[in-house]
Amino acid sequence: SGQSNMELPVSRVTDMFRDEISAYENTNIRQLKVPNIFNFHAPQTDLPDYVAWKPLTQENVMNFSALGYFFAKAMYEKNNIPVGLINSSWGGTPVEAWISEEGLKEFPKYINDKRQYEDDAYLKSIKQTEGLSFYRWNTSLYRGDAGLHEATPWYAANYNDKDWKTVDLFSTDWGTNGLNPINGSHWFRKEVKVPQDWNGKEATLRLGCIVDADSVYVNGTFVGTVSYQYPPRIYTIPAGVLKAGKNTVTIRLISNNGYPHFVKEKPYKIVCGNEEVSLQGEWKYRLGASMPPAPGMMFFCYKPVCLYNAMIAPLQNYGIRGVLWYQGESNVDRRNEYAALLTAMIADWRSTFGNPELPFYIVELADFLSRDDVSGRQAWAEMRKEQAKVAETNRNTRLIHNSDLGEWNDIHPLDKKTLGQRAAESALETDNK
Repeated sequence: SGQSNMELPVSRVTDMFRDEISAYENTNIRQLKVPNIFNFHAPQTDLPDYVAWKPLTQENVMNFSALGYFFAKAMYEKNNIPVGLINSSWGGTPVEAWISEEGLKEFPKYINDKRQYEDDAYLKSIKQTEGLSFYRWNTSLYRGDAGLHEATPWYAANYNDKDWKTVDLFSTDWGTNGLNPINGSHWFRKEVKVPQDWNGKEATLRLGCIVDADSVYVNGTFVGTVSYQYPPRIYTIPAGVLKAGKNTVTIRLISNNGYPHFVKEKPYKIVCGNEEVSLQGEWKYRLGASMPPAPGMMFFCYKPVCLYNAMIAPLQNYGIRGVLWYQGESNVDRRNEYAALLTAMIADWRSTFGNPELPFYIVELADFLSRDDVSGRQAWAEMRKEQAKVAETNRNTRLIHNSDLGEWNDIHPLDKKTLGQRAAESALETDNK
């Protein structure tokens, strides 16, 4: 259980482990993915009818938790005992969302926060207003974006961008007015030469990670879009789109409410077979539409108690043997109370599952952020100390070392295999005792 680093599916780590994943099946390893649902009223007694166990086959593997996959695989290889993974996780969620109201009795602030959302009509009204706000913001963005409305749209292969500004892909000047970020749409075009033998072939376009959203075109053909910053951009260029010689890649980048940029030290290239062409360096740039920050969004799943009620309480009759917990990124800003909250959650779940000795394996937060971000890195280091404190002060609770597996430019580091193996070794060591 936990947030996005636990939820992260196998499909997101294939860059590093593609061959291993494609060569392995084991129907003695199964996953039950608890759907992302919340409830502010009361602990639920069952999951939706459509929830089912899925065996680890090539058909199902891409939806397994990546960390859960490598953990279960290592466990099975060591002891040959079938493994059932219950994956109850949700990206971005804070620890208090996973604790019952009873478990939070020493934290009245969170119980009072939860009580604000017990009226379903109120929740519906928030989402209706929010939906209308986003609709109006996006409509205004569309109407104001010249790149979509000129006689020759800016993504067209024959568009003339000679008057556009030239920028380096990783510069940030284009995304700010000198003090504050420029939200809205930003357009980038790059002319790329590809080898003769690529003519008409299918290829893969890699555009690292982009803050926030993007739509991408090659020679005027739309090839893909991602709506938020974290997923790697991996787009298929269909056969027949690329041609020998000059080709044009166009990116329409949407910035919602922060500083727009392309994340450094990620792959930016076109790949065809064993050959590749770099997309780093200079691009042509033009602002499409300047906008105020996008409307805020209410994530009810971030509120106290609601995930415990819907995603933990229904599991109480399963024979849970242990908990692998990877969460904390969303509590870094409130790290001074994290040890107390996580300790309360451990006690709460042990009560729920009727096992006062239920093992907990707490995954240490991975290293993150640039070396230049001194205060940010210090906050994460302090959070790791809070996690360690919980492991030290609660019986049958262990910390899984993970800080060395981080990537400074990605909150979702890829190496879930080493981490899964470490977690399995710790669990097996506990079992042997």
